[in-house]
Amino acid sequence: MKALSLLGSTGSIGRNVLAVARQFPEQFKVVGLAAGRNVELLAAQVKEFEPECISVAEPELAATLAALLPPRYHSRIVSGTEGNCQVASLASADMVISAVVGSAGLLPALAAIQADKDLGLANKETLVMAGRLIMETVRSRGVRLLPIDSEHSAIFQVLESRRREDVSKIILTASGGPFRTWDTDALAAAVPDQALAHPNWSMGRKISIDSATLMNKGLEVIEARWLFDVLPEQIEVVVHPQSIVHSLVEYRDGSVMAQLGIPDMRIPIAYALSYPARLELGLSRLSLAQCGNLAFEQPDHQRFPALRMAYEALAMGGVKPAVLNAANEVAVEAFLAGRIGFTQIAAVVSTVLGASDQGDEMDLQAILAADQQARLAAERAIGAA
Repeated sequence: MKALSLLGSTGSIGRNVLAVARQFPEQFKVVGLAAGRNVELLAAQVKEFEPECISVAEPELAATLAALLPPRYHSRIVSGTEGNCQVASLASADMVISAVVGSAGLLPALAAIQADKDLGLANKETLVMAGRLIMETVRSRGVRLLPIDSEHSAIFQVLESRRREDVSKIILTASGGPFRTWDTDALAAAVPDQALAHPNWSMGRKISIDSATLMNKGLEVIEARWLFDVLPEQIEVVVHPQSIVHSLVEYRDGSVMAQLGIPDMRIPIAYALSYPARLELGLSRLSLAQCGNLAFEQPDHQRFPALRMAYEALAMGGVKPAVLNAANEVAVEAFLAGRIGFTQIAAVVSTVLGASDQGDEMDLQAILAADQQARLAAERAIGAA
């Protein structure tokens, strides 16, 4: 039986992780849970899975959670980044799944790796902010990092048992989001409810907005660079509206191999949890005949400049990807709050990215400092918009 610690248990990915654990109780035991502010759902998860350690976002929420739980759980409740790191480094855990949204995932992921835990990664920001540092720590500790994002899981599966030196490029697919066919004027007038209406996937609010701007795909490009140790120019993005082909790998002889499946996150989650085995999930099967035509097109960098900026940040290196990520997080929150328009998200990120300093990508403190400075700069840019 594999013991799991789950960071981000009340989010979309976290709930799917627990659905897999619930479906296979003889294979998985949940020993740690960490969540943000949804203490009611977290309390229900604690009562069902009975973890050894439970973390919430803030100390005040710890008291609220305790009031919803029997006394035997009270001593197990911790909070904040330190609490998340405790959950991530539990001695009894075999594997940690990071389903936290945003930069909050970096330090717990690092804590898990340093505690010699295998890491199932659904938090792309960890590698966006500190890709080289994380991957070198993974190698030095001899642990496994297994991707959970559907696109990266697809590449991981296609690459298995094949020679990495034969890889010519990897191709990430993007649905194009809800605004794929919108013109520039319509994009400028887009409102949050429209941006949140993803055509294929059910995701959290922040990731849904990132999908609409294509920043999510840009962050995945940076993540892929570190996960698969390929050069930026070996990473291509194509828009695939049906979300059936999850990603592809091109080899130097011209062969292209793809991983296909229905758009359901339980598939890559279960594969990461059970690797190298596969679980019978009882999901509907992909019918190519029912799918009909599968379409592919180039992304439009003029209407969706976020993807281009992610490539630029990756090329600049240093702490620039961390700056990109931080500015984007602040800009997305501002859009959701009605403080800026949809197209201003990318404009804010561009302003902050262009004005930021270079830094050492192997220095954790420099990365964290760049993150904080970028957030302040983004707020100033939003105020001036």
